[in-house]
Amino acid sequence: MKPHSINDIKKDLEKKNSEELVIYCLRLAKYKKENKELLGFLLFDHDEIPEFLENVKQEIENLFREINKTNIYYIKKSIRKILKELNKNIRFSMSKQIEAELLIHFCNCINSFSIPIKQSQQLSNLYEAQLKRIENSLSELHPDLQYDLKRQFLK
Repeated sequence: MKPHSINDIKKDLEKKNSEELVIYCLRLAKYKKENKELLGFLLFDHDEIPEFLENVKQEIENLFREINKTNIYYIKKSIRKILKELNKNIRFSMSKQIEAELLIHFCNCINSFSIPIKQSQQLSNLYEAQLKRIENSLSELHPDLQYDLKRQFLK
């Protein structure tokens, strides 16, 4: 079965009443954890962006504390897991400023938790890719905001 286009779905949803939309949203939330998390963000966290940012940053720090540093394999696996969670939260927010702030925090955590990125080419490449993403995100922001966020990265 071929999925319908977003435009077709949007047109059909506009015709539905609010009770039907609630039923559809609940069905979506039941089938995939990420859908439930997105609905939770849209309903509860969307209006509280500073609080959302602090919660995500705290979660990132907790995940960094739990990294098993006995083997570089476990470090790589943990870093990829953290980055996957981070990217999910960035997708939910759909904001370049939030993307830049979270990625800067991620890179600062790598530095402050003494993750040996030089011991692994893959970790080094991953870190460099995040630096490029930060630069891309910052380039789309207001110059004053760029300056403030760059200062955060240097801390």
